[in-house]
Amino acid sequence: MDRQQHAPESPRPLSAPLRWLLVATGVLALLLGAAGVVLPLLPTTPFVLLAAACFARSSDRFHARLLNSRLFGPLLTEWETHRSIPRRTKLWAIALMSLTLGSSIVFVVQSPVLKGVLAAVGLAVAVRLWRIPSRD
Repeated sequence: MDRQQHAPESPRPLSAPLRWLLVATGVLALLLGAAGVVLPLLPTTPFVLLAAACFARSSDRFHARLLNSRLFGPLLTEWETHRSIPRRTKLWAIALMSLTLGSSIVFVVQSPVLKGVLAAVGLAVAVRLWRIPSRD
């Protein structure tokens, strides 16, 4: 019996509602990422990566515009090509997150349990971010 080799099937086209949902999610994530450039409370990199992932599945035009942007293009190209984040970007993200969470823990949150939860989440995110490869 002769077994035929089959090429992998291309993914099914997305339905219109799912495509619109992905575009809307991508736009929202991109707006949050852009706000994170100037607001230390919002992380820029995860939101921009989420936007790129949404656009990659739903809109070639939006995805290409994002990859060609001066502000986010180099970061996204590095991620899509090498699955890495520049070390400087990681250090800035960890430093700003630590400053923000530390300020919240010291000045805003009253409950010792919530302070512990915030510290644990911050530490977990920092460790996860640090473990993402860097090429530089």
